[in-house]
Amino acid sequence: MSKNTINRGQLATYLDTELQVARVRDYCPNGLQVEGRNEIACIVTGVTASIALLEAAIELQADAVMVHHGYFWRGEDMRIIGHKQRRLKLLLQNDISLFGYHLPLDMHPTLGNNARLAEVLGLRADGRFGEDGLGWLGSMNVPGVATMHDVETHVADRLGRKPLLIGDPAQLVGKVAWCTGAAQGMLDQAIAAGATVFLSGEISEPTVHLAREAGVAYLACGHHATERYGIAALGEHLSLQWGIEHHFVDIDNPV
Repeated sequence: MSKNTINRGQLATYLDTELQVARVRDYCPNGLQVEGRNEIACIVTGVTASIALLEAAIELQADAVMVHHGYFWRGEDMRIIGHKQRRLKLLLQNDISLFGYHLPLDMHPTLGNNARLAEVLGLRADGRFGEDGLGWLGSMNVPGVATMHDVETHVADRLGRKPLLIGDPAQLVGKVAWCTGAAQGMLDQAIAAGATVFLSGEISEPTVHLAREAGVAYLACGHHATERYGIAALGEHLSLQWGIEHHFVDIDNPV
């Protein structure tokens, strides 16, 4: 029985257009990062292009791997040695393409990390903030969730891990801002946009003080935990669009 396939170049063009790659300033190249075989019948998606994900893709006989965290980040060591050599060797020896979409995937209005996290947590968006509207702003639309303690419990249940709460557990929720991953640097902009709560993946030492001084509750929900939904949705979208095989592989990551 023959499988449905899509041409690698056609797929790259479609994704670059759908995710509006050209309009986003980023820390890495978005799109096709490593070129593999020309025809793609099976895609594996995951958050990060780790060796564990690549090995899973080989086991699943994937033609392409699609991730949120790919390779060739600004400022990284350019030499192809160590773990970088091992990762690239796995891709090249098995003729597997690697596609990476960072900020464009965060921002997509329906398939993006922020959009999908909102769906998982019951967040209703009514605005954006930050450069290119990267951050989302709205409210918590979940019955019975009124205080930050309620939010903390709800997030732990939905994401499968307890978030780190900075702030008063008894504080009422109010206006919620969110941006997945390492968006702690956007707290100032969230405050300026009127947020009383900010959800992201991580939090750094100075951000704790800013949240406390501003009286804004901050939930660090996990970088990986907040960014696994968009890439899975993107793969499912491609599967429905062209009838190609798709597997989302969630490599456990406590960070």
